Amino acid sequence: MIDHRPALIARCAGAADVIAAVQFVRQHDLLVSIKGGGHGVGGKAVCDGGLMIDFSRMKSIRVDPTERTVRAEPGVLGAELDRETQAFGLATPVGTVSTTGIAGLTLGGGQSWLASKYGFAIDNLRSVDIVTADGTLRTASATQQEDLFWAIRGAGHNFGVVTSFEYRLHPVGPVLGGLVIHPLSQAVEVLRFYREFSVSQPDELQTWAGILTLPDGNPVVALAPCYVGPLEEGERLLSPLRISEPPSQTRWHRFPMSPCSRFSTRRSRRGG
Repeated sequence: MIDHRPALIARCAGAADVIAAVQFVRQHDLLVSIKGGGHGVGGKAVCDGGLMIDFSRMKSIRVDPTERTVRAEPGVLGAELDRETQAFGLATPVGTVSTTGIAGLTLGGGQSWLASKYGFAIDNLRSVDIVTADGTLRTASATQQEDLFWAIRGAGHNFGVVTSFEYRLHPVGPVLGGLVIHPLSQAVEVLRFYREFSVSQPDELQTWAGILTLPDGNPVVALAPCYVGPLEEGERLLSPLRISEPPSQTRWHRFPMSPCSRFSTRRSRRGG
C-alpha cells in the first residue's frame, strides 16, 4: 500500500543497533523513519530516500506474573503479546486487530477491546527504554524523565525511538464476543438500539457499532460486543442483542483468550 523507497534499512537486533542508527542519521543529516511490528497504513513508517529503522527482528517478550508486568520489544504484534501473557491468564490493552504492532499503537494512545475495563495502552504503560535524538538510551517512567514519559503517552511519535515497553497486566480469562450483523436498510433502528443499549452497559462490556462491507460487497450495520467477566453474566447482558430484530448473520462465540488484539466473524481459538 505504501510506495516509498528508503535509501537504507537498518534491521536492528537490539538497543545498541538503534543507537548506531540514530547517530548515523545525525552524522549524515538523513531523514529517518521507524517501522515497528507493522499495520502502519498511514505510510509514515517508510521514508523516501532516508534511513528506515526496522524493528521486525526485535520481538522479545518477558512476563513477570508475580508483579503482573510484561516487557516487550517494539517489533512485537498484539497477538504475540497476548499469547505470552495468556499463558499466565493475564492481558493488557494492546489494540483491536491481531496484526497491529504494539509500538505505534501504544505511542498513539492504544484503544482496545479491554479499554472500558482497563483503559488504553498508555494507561497501562509503566516505562519505556528510548533512544533520544542525541543518541542516548534513556529510561522514562513516572519517576524518571517524567516529561518525556508524559510526551510519549499519546502526544506524538517524534520524541525518540522506543526500544522496549513495560506494561501493567490484568487477570483476563475467557471472554464473550462476536458480531451481530443487520442489513443496511435497518441501520437507523439498529443504531438507535445501540445508543440505548450502550448507555447503561457496565465497564466489563464494550460494544461498538459500525457500517461494514461484507466479502460479497453488500454493506451492513454491525454490532461488536466484548464482555470481560463471568461468562454467565455476559450471556445475560448480551441477550438483548440476540432478541432484537433477527440479524442477517450472527457469529457468537466464547473466546478462550483475551480480546486484546483480534476480533473476527470467523471462528477463532482466541478473542479480540
